[in-house]
Amino acid sequence: MSTTLAPSPLSSRIRQFYALTKPRVVSLIVFTAVIGMFLATPGMVPPGILIAATIGIALVAGAAAAVNCLVEQKIDALMTRTKYRPLPRGQITPLETLIFSGIVGGIGLALLYHGVNALTMWLTLATFVGYAIIYTVILKPMTPQNIVIGGASGAMPPVLGWAAVTGDVTPQALTLFLIIFAWTPPHFWALALYRKHEYAKAGVPMLPVTHGDKFTRLHVLLYTIVLLACSALPFVTRLSGMTYLVAAMALGAVFLFYAVKIYVEYSDELARRTFRYSILYLTLIFAALLVDHYLQLLF
Repeated sequence: MSTTLAPSPLSSRIRQFYALTKPRVVSLIVFTAVIGMFLATPGMVPPGILIAATIGIALVAGAAAAVNCLVEQKIDALMTRTKYRPLPRGQITPLETLIFSGIVGGIGLALLYHGVNALTMWLTLATFVGYAIIYTVILKPMTPQNIVIGGASGAMPPVLGWAAVTGDVTPQALTLFLIIFAWTPPHFWALALYRKHEYAKAGVPMLPVTHGDKFTRLHVLLYTIVLLACSALPFVTRLSGMTYLVAAMALGAVFLFYAVKIYVEYSDELARRTFRYSILYLTLIFAALLVDHYLQLLF
């Protein structure tokens, strides 16, 4: 007769604090930041900078996510996809969350300052403030354009990676910023469309709640067209070559197909598929940038 060992209190607590950092979101943030590092140099990123910048950015991003969970714990308790987070379930207290965020974020910023450069540390701190304070506390409960305005902080990771290697922010780095900035509205509004009743119940003025489905579906389509244009900018600025451009246009065409379908024949299942594809899209387009970067060096 087999028995199942219950998790120890310590391991359970570690998992609860880990969940506060929104690891799936942070993994995408770190991925795009790392790509930004590699694109910033014709060779390999110095190992010390790569390790310090990756860990530092991940820690600060996790701290910002914890603050977001702290501020939105009452909203999270009302929504299906977030009600099992540690704060709504009472597994972690607000004070513990605040202390955890301060320690993790502080370590991350110190690592960036001493192990990378001051510019990256200050840009990462500004990104933290933009997401945890300006977006979460001010914009999200105030305006249906929260995603558009607050998307600036979410678009910063590749710029942080670029600054970590070069100590500078160039126009080429900003093309990476613009891709994520344009990607954010159709990504989140696809989610908001099939979660609009939960957002309405929680009192969050997401676009489908304040302006209705049809208006939101139109804006998903319009921003996807803007995204398609922005995705060509790395090629236009000679940051990338033809391999990337072909991949970006192919991936963008699929995204545009979903956006058109959402506009003309909406269903919640279609919105879910669009949301899932948007995550895959961003991952693959940044992977294409990396592949193209080293293909250009080889040929």
